[in-house]
Amino acid sequence: MRLLKLVPDNTNFPFLRWRNTAVWLSVLLILASIALVAIRGLNFGVDFAGGLMMEVRFEQPVELDELRQTVNSADAGEGSLQAFGDPRTVSVRLPLPEGDDAAVQKVVAQVQDTIRKGHPDAEFRRVETVSGKVSGELVRDGAIAMVLAMVGISIYIWFRFEWQFGVGALFALVHDVALTLGFFALTQLEFDLNIVAAVLTIIGYSLNDTIVIYDRIRENLRKYRKMEIADILNLSINETLSRTIVTSVSMMIALGTLVVLGGSVLFGFSVAMLLGIVIGTYSSIFVAAPLLMWMGVGPHSFIPNDQGPEARLKAKADAQRGQV
Repeated sequence: MRLLKLVPDNTNFPFLRWRNTAVWLSVLLILASIALVAIRGLNFGVDFAGGLMMEVRFEQPVELDELRQTVNSADAGEGSLQAFGDPRTVSVRLPLPEGDDAAVQKVVAQVQDTIRKGHPDAEFRRVETVSGKVSGELVRDGAIAMVLAMVGISIYIWFRFEWQFGVGALFALVHDVALTLGFFALTQLEFDLNIVAAVLTIIGYSLNDTIVIYDRIRENLRKYRKMEIADILNLSINETLSRTIVTSVSMMIALGTLVVLGGSVLFGFSVAMLLGIVIGTYSSIFVAAPLLMWMGVGPHSFIPNDQGPEARLKAKADAQRGQV
């Protein structure tokens, strides 16, 4: 019985042919994502925005404008409503009332009674409350966690390989995080702690995929001292392509199932992860690898220091001429 091979052994796809287009496209997408986050902002959940949030399920789809008027008539503050997964599920967010837990429970009961009067079929699935102080701390801690993760990873790669690899990996991680945040700013899906967990997982996956390719690049740089750098990068990507595709497709199948069947609670997390796998795979191939070429990495980069500066200069000159 023959084993299934998604990628033939003799695959030689010229990925580096589109390096300029791919990197400039990535730069434009990063700038567009930053602009979206700055202009539209993220739809922070109660975890980050603070306040009172109710998830309400109806038997039939409801008009958000009509439901908003109903919620506002409860005199509990200006309500913010959004469809949550499907038209029959609505997320209702309200400012957190002053006072103790008794005051909060009073407002919750008041709003629920008001909604039930207009919609007897309303089912309140969950109620969450977060104070402004706690939400501010969560925003800060979440941002610090993402920044420290990216910086720590880049420092590790810097020492594990060379500084060019660390810069390339850091840019790829910034690319993946920026595009994920831009997607949430564009779609206005709720951004909560689950999404922060998804982003950190995306960082780990993207790094893993990038390191696999980088490790093969370093091996081939030592093996083919006189091959042109573009050919070495193409060879390395093609040699790891089977592993990349199998891993990515397996995760996409699992995450796609969660998007369809996971329900509203896991929807945002699953979408973020699915998008991150696609973006992370793209950045490992079309962003992280070509950046090495532009930063001057070549076979000369791994000449041992004990061979002296003359040997390193000769190897560098040979690599630049592409001698056979």
